Amino acid sequence: MAGLDKDTPLPTDITLHRQSRVLEIGFEDGRSFRLPFEFLRVYSPSAEVRGHGPGQETLQQGKRDVDITGLEPVGNYAIKPVFSDGHDSGLYSWDYLYELGLQHDELWQQYLDRLAAAGGSREAGAVPPAAPKSGCGHHH
Repeated sequence: MAGLDKDTPLPTDITLHRQSRVLEIGFEDGRSFRLPFEFLRVYSPSAEVRGHGPGQETLQQGKRDVDITGLEPVGNYAIKPVFSDGHDSGLYSWDYLYELGLQHDELWQQYLDRLAAAGGSREAGAVPPAAPKSGCGHHH
């Protein structure tokens, strides 16, 4: 993952709203985005979620009540949220967060469409536990 695009504004303010489960991020160009934890979790840039190419994404389900329990700064170009479901391998660079903010409505709709197509659910209780994969080849 390359460094920052030189045109990306830097965040001036990052606030975790735990009650409403929203990450608020303000950028130096004056824009401010409110990104729900669930949205961030579903669009995690980690390989585990994105797979290793288009169409390889793992559809995330049952994340409606996911929390962010911690935020770790990574260098001066990204943050690494720690989610309550144990997911902590996503590095969210400033340009990625900015993009998520700009495209939030569109991306969220795409997610809902994919979820509907898969017969999935955003409710944690509705997701059957993942069947253990045989062979258990754990690769990171």
